[in-house]
Amino acid sequence: MNKTHYRTLWLSDIHLGNKDCKAEYLLSFLNNISVDTLYLVGDIVDMWQMTKQFRWPKAHNQVMHKFMQMSEQGTRIVYLPGNHDEPIQSYSGMVFGNIEIEREIIHTTAKGERYLVLHGDQFDGDVTLGRFQAWIGDKGYDLLLFLNREYNRFRAWRKREYWSLAGYIKKHIKGANAAIARYRKACCQRAKDLQLDGVVCGHIHHPESTIEDGVHYINDGDWIENCSALGEDMQGNLTLVHYLEHVEKSKITTLEVGSKASRAA
Repeated sequence: MNKTHYRTLWLSDIHLGNKDCKAEYLLSFLNNISVDTLYLVGDIVDMWQMTKQFRWPKAHNQVMHKFMQMSEQGTRIVYLPGNHDEPIQSYSGMVFGNIEIEREIIHTTAKGERYLVLHGDQFDGDVTLGRFQAWIGDKGYDLLLFLNREYNRFRAWRKREYWSLAGYIKKHIKGANAAIARYRKACCQRAKDLQLDGVVCGHIHHPESTIEDGVHYINDGDWIENCSALGEDMQGNLTLVHYLEHVEKSKITTLEVGSKASRAA
């Protein structure tokens, strides 16, 4: 993959500390780009999961070191904590080292367009019907990730590239699509109320760029299922980047097999 420069890059839902985090893929991506401003749009560290079972493989540590290295080398980094890294929310408005902490922020592109940037857990009340439904959804998602993990372990054994089984299943579940639509509407309404051009968020692990009621809705995806990001070039064009579409299949297979070694570290 050729070295690419971004005026701005958005990453969310990396879930470091979670066994389904694709840290090796993210490291490969970060090592082949340069960035002026990096927004970490929540759920970067999966503190929820780490309270259940602490795990911190070498690759996850390398991702954190990479972010710190980027901040020291001139990249502006803004961390917008979500629900899985909720304790960091209390530090909104503060700066740690060279990393800014904000709950939400407005980004202005090179074209002068203004976008609200936030994780998106602020709209959970608009998406779910209550705690029980949220619990059922959480358990169902755990099952999806288990199936996705085992399926891709088999694909790696067969020397096949990674493929998101979880993403495929979610796209074909009517209830999931309805929840995504409610979430999208809530995000866009917030941006519309603020008289902004659009909104960039994460949270639901569903990369998407579309117009909703005159507002540009962009979800930058995740590094659990989709390995995606949002990039802005120097002209102000915004593009969803699907990492696995831009690397050689042989490299993807190597990274998938390598992730097993990291899990054992």
